[in-house]
Amino acid sequence: MEDIDRGAVVQACRALLQPLASFLLKCGLTWREFSDISKLVFVQVAGNEYGIKGRQTNVSRVSILTGISRKEVSRQRAMLKEKTPPLPSKTTDATRVLSGWHQDPDFVDPGDAPRTLPLEGDGVSFAALCRRYGGDIPPSAMLKELKRVNAVTENTDGSLSAIRRYYMPTQFDQQWLLNAGSIFEDLGTNINHNLTADAKHSQRFLGRATDDAIDAKALPEFQAFVEQHGQQFLEAVDAWLSKHRVSGTGSQGKEPVRLGVGLFLVQDK
Repeated sequence: MEDIDRGAVVQACRALLQPLASFLLKCGLTWREFSDISKLVFVQVAGNEYGIKGRQTNVSRVSILTGISRKEVSRQRAMLKEKTPPLPSKTTDATRVLSGWHQDPDFVDPGDAPRTLPLEGDGVSFAALCRRYGGDIPPSAMLKELKRVNAVTENTDGSLSAIRRYYMPTQFDQQWLLNAGSIFEDLGTNINHNLTADAKHSQRFLGRATDDAIDAKALPEFQAFVEQHGQQFLEAVDAWLSKHRVSGTGSQGKEPVRLGVGLFLVQDK
């Protein structure tokens, strides 16, 4: 391969990260948590994809590839060996406030439920909770955001009650989140494969049909068009896949692989 323009790589990285950052922010994940997850994945990918003769890449080479120290590479590898790598320790200040409200002995009642708190005042209050767990965020700003996402409710007497334990700017169904991660993974894997595809590994289909000068009033018609024809296409793909499905691993010398097609509507606003 010819030398890659690093400026183009940075530009592409920013474009790829924008929808991902939007997705993670909606889920309440901070940049520091993403950084920790990113470090783990860099070590995992470098170890799996850059070894010699199928062996896992050694610690020194992973360090050279990723820019992560050898000691830290070893630590990350130890975490990867665990069934479930530990979650990053840094969460949003909003989550820390809600978590403290549910766990700190000063802010729970005898039944370990979060106390109803006055906004301000001496002793136990929402303002005191924020001073302890909310970083440099003013209590008024914190309260406004927690009320916006329905994590905190204000009672008729002005006191405050915690509704949720974790801060998530947008509520999602858990299965939908897992599906979204799978879609990101499939698209990214396709793009990554095509970057280095050659005669031995042919490119995988990847295409778009877009136009920057469509009348916004035509959006409902286009959505209906995609719903109709897109569904017809996916049903045809599903029928083809069903026809070529093997009954089990190694059945009659056939090795099963995962195949499919992803289809989505493109719209900027």
